Amino acid sequence: MTQKLNQFSNLTQRIIAAVIGVTIILAAVLYNEWTFWVLFLAISVLTQREFYKLLKLDANLPLTFYGTFCGIVLNGLTFFIEKDMIPFKFYYLIVPLLTTTFFIKLYKKKDSKPFANLGYTFLGITYVAVPFALINELVLTDRGYEPKLILGCLFILWANDTGAYFAGRFLGRRKLFERVSPKKTWEGFFGGAILGLVVAFILTQYFDCVLPWQWYGIAVIISVTGTLGDLVESLFKRSIAIKDSGSVIPGHGGFLDRFDGLLLSMPFIVTFLKIFA
Repeated sequence: MTQKLNQFSNLTQRIIAAVIGVTIILAAVLYNEWTFWVLFLAISVLTQREFYKLLKLDANLPLTFYGTFCGIVLNGLTFFIEKDMIPFKFYYLIVPLLTTTFFIKLYKKKDSKPFANLGYTFLGITYVAVPFALINELVLTDRGYEPKLILGCLFILWANDTGAYFAGRFLGRRKLFERVSPKKTWEGFFGGAILGLVVAFILTQYFDCVLPWQWYGIAVIISVTGTLGDLVESLFKRSIAIKDSGSVIPGHGGFLDRFDGLLLSMPFIVTFLKIFA
């Protein structure tokens, strides 16, 4: 499939890959909470492992397997606790689980920078696993499984990315953050923000899981933090001198490239809704 897509232009690859990816995500989210959880857990694992793989390119030695395992446990605990299948007290398992990383590094004789690599291990959990775990907070409510909120967030995020891409490509003149990402422009940022707000308006007409002003608030959060998330990932890639985090998604790069906006926007979205719901 990837080889066949590589025969097309970058824009065509992006469109085809996006249609396939969106179809899979919508099917999993709409079917039931279990297919939703399995899909997003798989994306979380693949993204976290990709992050650790990139760190190793810069001669770092994060605990890839154990760090990813911690991310899986965190995600699973969040899902099952929010689903009321296990009590909240099981969240405390995270503390000894993370503390164990220090003991593991004691036995890594070839690691000349153990505490730096411990930091990178924790960074993979904080940067990737935590945001994906927080998505469970959006869909599992007192009323049961409610997919509308995550769907709305995804629609706004996709609209923001699409608007930014096309506005930046055809109208982009003024650089947004040239030191980190030379291609990003202010025109692209506002193009994405406007399309995101348009989608938020449409959501207010059909998705009543939150109030209209909250949809607009989510759109603003995604426009700002999604763009900053993209810049943060660009800064990370620039620090290790690579263009894309991977090549598994034709036209989009890797999982980190595709979900970077979600990673830094989700903590703000969940916090916003928990405080102002």
